[in-house]
Amino acid sequence: MTTIRDVAKYANVSVATVSRVLNNKGYVSKVAEEAVQQAISALNYKPNAVARSLYNKKSRMIGLLIPDIANPFFPEVARAIEDVALKAGYTVVLCNTDSKLEKERHYLNTLEQKYVDGIIAATGVGSYDHYKDLNVPIVALDRYISEDVPTVMVENKEGARIATEHLVEQGCTYLAHLRGRRGLGTADDRYEGFKETVERYNIKHIIVETGFNIHTAEAKMRNLLSHQPEIDGIFAGSDVTAAGAMKAAHTLKRAIPDDLQIIGFDGIAYGEMLSPSLSTMKQPIYRIGEKAISLLIEQIEKKNVETHHYVFPPVLQLRGTTKRGKAYE
Repeated sequence: MTTIRDVAKYANVSVATVSRVLNNKGYVSKVAEEAVQQAISALNYKPNAVARSLYNKKSRMIGLLIPDIANPFFPEVARAIEDVALKAGYTVVLCNTDSKLEKERHYLNTLEQKYVDGIIAATGVGSYDHYKDLNVPIVALDRYISEDVPTVMVENKEGARIATEHLVEQGCTYLAHLRGRRGLGTADDRYEGFKETVERYNIKHIIVETGFNIHTAEAKMRNLLSHQPEIDGIFAGSDVTAAGAMKAAHTLKRAIPDDLQIIGFDGIAYGEMLSPSLSTMKQPIYRIGEKAISLLIEQIEKKNVETHHYVFPPVLQLRGTTKRGKAYE
């Protein structure tokens, strides 16, 4: 294996000169730089990435923490992050926390020890105190960490209001909301938007906590529909839980959307593959990922971040699970 000493010998320069060329630090004459570059090419030398990161305290690596890789929203947003990062010369390291604080802390400690240049956090429930002592740039995605941490998300509360109002406008008189985990800002905001809307319209309603888990949503919705068949509208806190509700409805022979209408939230590609296709509050998922990684790279490269908080509006996407959406199947 070719070493830095081999390169120095071939180029007839010192090891220190080769190191300065590799790390772009310190003065090197034009002649010496060209000799080193020719040696690297001739010997097919590949610098040790670990050694370089220890020397520079930089790795060109970015950590991405997500709560559940099985939720299609996160692979879609991760794709955008990876695309932009790669073009800028960074590699993304994906960490799946399963929404467990112990795993999240483990990954944060490991990423910092590996000298990652920055972290995008799309996970966490409750306190974010363990982020305060990190010495790397951070961007919060779909979560709020603190006023000092740049944030990228959608107007969750407003999206929930639009979705709930649509169900009311389509004649629903008893609504169920499948809410995400308590303490998770995204889920809490969508719950608040639903709750305020049904109370304003004086609509009978029930709220069931399912997390963003398809199996939990299916089981709880099957039980709920069995005991309260008069439910005729469901606002699910995510497209994944909406899919669980659809499965429960099919099991109980409830016709969608004729006697049970369903709206999800996220706009993942998976929703179009369901039968009928899912009406949803669509997030601009790719744009969210692009903005998050762009904000992080701006911090890493010491550029001025003019706006710390970006909030995108979700759009009501009508498809086959609501009556006005039947034509979109």
